[in-house]
Amino acid sequence: MIEIKGLTVSFQGKTVFDNRSFQFPDQGIVMISGESGIGKTTLLRVLSGLNKPSGCIMTGLDGRKLSFVFQEPRLLDHMTALENVSIVSDRSTAEKLLVKLHMEHELNQKAGSLSGGQKQRVSLARAFAFSTDVVLLDEPFSGLDEYNKTAAAQLIQSSKLAIVVSHDPKDEELLKPDKKITL
Repeated sequence: MIEIKGLTVSFQGKTVFDNRSFQFPDQGIVMISGESGIGKTTLLRVLSGLNKPSGCIMTGLDGRKLSFVFQEPRLLDHMTALENVSIVSDRSTAEKLLVKLHMEHELNQKAGSLSGGQKQRVSLARAFAFSTDVVLLDEPFSGLDEYNKTAAAQLIQSSKLAIVVSHDPKDEELLKPDKKITL
């Protein structure tokens, strides 16, 4: 189990979390929801180590590999979709994941020329290509139509532990999370 006790985070004088505690199971899908600006992304960034809280005790992540899908795709525009995913894995795994996400016709297209939804699917494929124990996903369905959301949801459901931030109730219906945290 991953546990955060006494989480305290402030930005520019505004307190986001004040002595909050959270528990995450070792496997399954955890959905984090709530209003915009309430701290959903901050919680993911604390879990990943990208944000350092002013106070908390975090346990259960030692030795676990994490991958992160950000709200906006963070790809290398000069590289192809396949190259972007192959950075963290072998070419065969990268290609299989991209095909699962309906990107078989864009494998060799430069990331800079892809649409927003295509970039999001490349980001998802890269996160899952990395041999990861925990996948942190911040609004993973942004820019995806229903057909591609379904493929992405199937990929997310195949993970050991996925912690998903979303504000859309339809995402919850699609993913059927094992646990829900409302901030």
